[in-house]
Amino acid sequence: MNLNGVLAIYKFEMSRTRRTLMQSILSPVLSTSLYFIVFGTAIGSRMGNIDGVSYGAFIIPGLLMLSLLSESISNASFGIFFPKFSGTIYEVLSAPVSPFEIVAGYVGAAATKSLIIGALILATARVFVDYQIDHPVWMLGFLILTALTFSMFGFIIGIWADDFQKLQVIPLMVITPLTFLGGAFYSINMLPEPWQTLTLFNPVVYLISGFRWAFYGISDVNVAVSLGMTFLFLLLCLTAVWWIFRTGYRIRH
Repeated sequence: MNLNGVLAIYKFEMSRTRRTLMQSILSPVLSTSLYFIVFGTAIGSRMGNIDGVSYGAFIIPGLLMLSLLSESISNASFGIFFPKFSGTIYEVLSAPVSPFEIVAGYVGAAATKSLIIGALILATARVFVDYQIDHPVWMLGFLILTALTFSMFGFIIGIWADDFQKLQVIPLMVITPLTFLGGAFYSINMLPEPWQTLTLFNPVVYLISGFRWAFYGISDVNVAVSLGMTFLFLLLCLTAVWWIFRTGYRIRH
């Protein structure tokens, strides 16, 4: 494995983050802080507990997942799209690095940025609400797995997109609505039928539910199912990436 090649891509992407610190790191943290102020403090103080957890603490996993999904996709998609846009993708393809090493560099950097943002959001949440993490190892595992999976998904979007507008289509019109409807601000058990059953077809439900279990030991669906669905989506993304490099879809032509 060409570790120097992977590290070169990784360091380049991380250096771009340092150059755009305000929009890459501070902006999502400030946006999430507004959610905590409005929903956690202003509205949460007037609402009762949900499954024994205060509303302000209950929404932390959902808000963290909302930021993690959007930032993972955004960082990875822009990271691979810009070389395509500028034409430097051919330098990467002609370098002595394999497709696996290219993906590892770009996806690893995007996942690292998302994990940094996740850690900052957790620290920021402590300012507004009190919370505990019942299963810290599982929480960290879900955090890393989700960041890697959706960074891989963002990499696919970056390959698929042929202009800057398309980079925002799926995050804004698909991922964000699914997250809001996936139990980020409520338990799906609060929904009447048939909406409760229909919500189970939303894949983000399983991510948020498993993540919330790691915090408070409560979940809307079985945690094993949540973990299995996350691995399934990761497998689908890996298959799509393999097909992209196998066929050269929107890379070589």
